[in-house]
Amino acid sequence: MDELTLRQQEILGFLQVFSQERGFWPSIREIRDHFGFNSTNAVVGHLRALENKGYITRIAGQARTYRITYENSEEAPAEAESLEVIDMPVYGNIAAGYPDGIEQGDAIDRIQVDINTAGIRRSRRSFALKVRGDSMIDAGIYDGDMVIIEPALPNDGDIVAALIDGATTLKRFIKPADTPPYLKAENINYPDLYPVSELVIQGIARSIVRKL
Repeated sequence: MDELTLRQQEILGFLQVFSQERGFWPSIREIRDHFGFNSTNAVVGHLRALENKGYITRIAGQARTYRITYENSEEAPAEAESLEVIDMPVYGNIAAGYPDGIEQGDAIDRIQVDINTAGIRRSRRSFALKVRGDSMIDAGIYDGDMVIIEPALPNDGDIVAALIDGATTLKRFIKPADTPPYLKAENINYPDLYPVSELVIQGIARSIVRKL
């Protein structure tokens, strides 16, 4: 591989640490702010240089999707060898409290997520939602966190995004052997939720991006 400038080495190191710690790729603005660049154009230029020199690779068919590449295995931390970052839509907020309407529609933002760290599959149409409320704090999910949702059928005990009687919430899916399924909070201050007319699972929570 071609040699990197000092600044390019710093940016590559930042990309490695950021991606390994958070499980997703930093945004152009986050890179700009970290290094104090005056514009995002400088960031784009450095990323293009890293790509041209073979240190990061754009994944075909995926907008703003990269993986970090290495000349040999000795250079790569174990976590980074399988780094595969995809661009994921954020569709709004989900209540982690009492059920509410999901604020969804067109994506309000996009984040970059490593599919291996997040535990999702490329073939699934996964998306992110911002958590609002404190009903899941005993599961380590806090107000302001970002939850990665993968459309899939749940098993008993999975944390899910669910539509219950017309309102959406983030709860644990409980499926007893001899009674209908219901939703359980991970906070003793919230009651179990039993559907009156409908319970539709919109997806399983696969990963949490912690609010900083």
